[in-house]
Amino acid sequence: MKKLLLFLPILFMLSCGHDPAQELENKKLNSLAVEYVKLGLTIGQYDSDFVDAYYGPDSLKPKNEAAKEFPKDSLLANANSLMNELKVISTSSAIDTNKMRAAWMADQLIAFSRRIRIFSGEERPFDEESRELFGVAAPVYTEDYFKTKIALLDSILPGKGRVNDRFQKLANKFIIPKDKLDPVIKAAIAEARKRTLAHYKLPAGETFTLEYVTNKPWSGYNWYKGNYKSTVQINTDLKVFIDRAIDVGSHESYPGHHVYNMLLEKNLYHDKGWVEISLYPLFSPQSLIAEGSANYGIEVAFPGDEKVKFAKNVLLPLAGLDTAGIELYFKALAIKGNLNYARNEAARRLINNTMSRDKAQSYLMKYCLMNDETASKSISFIKKYRSYVINYNYGQDLVKNYIERNGGTAKAPEKRWELFGKLLSNEVAPTSLINK
Repeated sequence: MKKLLLFLPILFMLSCGHDPAQELENKKLNSLAVEYVKLGLTIGQYDSDFVDAYYGPDSLKPKNEAAKEFPKDSLLANANSLMNELKVISTSSAIDTNKMRAAWMADQLIAFSRRIRIFSGEERPFDEESRELFGVAAPVYTEDYFKTKIALLDSILPGKGRVNDRFQKLANKFIIPKDKLDPVIKAAIAEARKRTLAHYKLPAGETFTLEYVTNKPWSGYNWYKGNYKSTVQINTDLKVFIDRAIDVGSHESYPGHHVYNMLLEKNLYHDKGWVEISLYPLFSPQSLIAEGSANYGIEVAFPGDEKVKFAKNVLLPLAGLDTAGIELYFKALAIKGNLNYARNEAARRLINNTMSRDKAQSYLMKYCLMNDETASKSISFIKKYRSYVINYNYGQDLVKNYIERNGGTAKAPEKRWELFGKLLSNEVAPTSLINK
């Protein structure tokens, strides 16, 4: 018995021993992750739109001021060198986690290189650009497809005349008065948060600041600050309709961007020490997951007819608006949602220089049923963010199809929340969502 007791500590030490090769690979991967972050932050010195969020160590931030000339060649060389080293690990590692991390960063670096070239004035066709930046190219839809959806709307909207005019007439009944905007938006966010907390335990101390801004090309934005805090901005340049209160509340906050960034920070950065996730490069495959999940999160939080019920029972009375016609409005919105891909087509043609700005404006008004000011704002967004538009619709469809294909259907809401939470908590490649 004494001999056995003497051997137990030795056996324990042997069983807990680490493979030197594995430790070396882990150290190498963590070192490459640091270089990945440093490179991203350096690009951000020149391209102000590149870094959407960073909450990592200050020591990784550039120590020198940006040079007067954009160092395109050296940045591309660094991205390529890093990518090659990561690809070796992604293909040769015996550890699945290391393979996944390395492959994820390598894909992100493809986007780094493409954005460096775009910032330098080198452009490629829309689909090639989106593949390099976001990992996928969105499907092409013909005008016949959009005409079919327009015809469906034509059959349910009251009155006669152009479908766009009739839709705008219906929608204009549900514009939130500016003096009621703040309480309505806050009520929508509070409800989205309550529904999210019923399924996820969020980090202690999580919070956000709500701001109203103007002169922006987008309708809403989440600026993640790290330490489980966000600033959510709502653009008041445009009229805000009652459905947008729910959409913005869910997309920008719960269970959208705010929750996505918090779960990544907690589960990967703090719990695992993966420093690469502390940098969120806007023009990268990560954005397809971020935007796609944020849009699908609206349906997760407000499934079925929950949006129309909440609007009718809570938001419309709070806004001082009549509830008459709200069911028809949401029915029309569901059909209109199928027209979102028309924005991709307008963007594809604008970027490929096969459509003028004026024609794009008319195209968006005709097939996306936008009013004049919204169409103009949408074109400004496309001019600034280019192929980024595919992340909202194609990203949403990829996330939705992946979750539902794996059992997260409307009939299994708990499973849907579970799968959605896993998607928000891991480094996910867009191609892994595609049913092959």
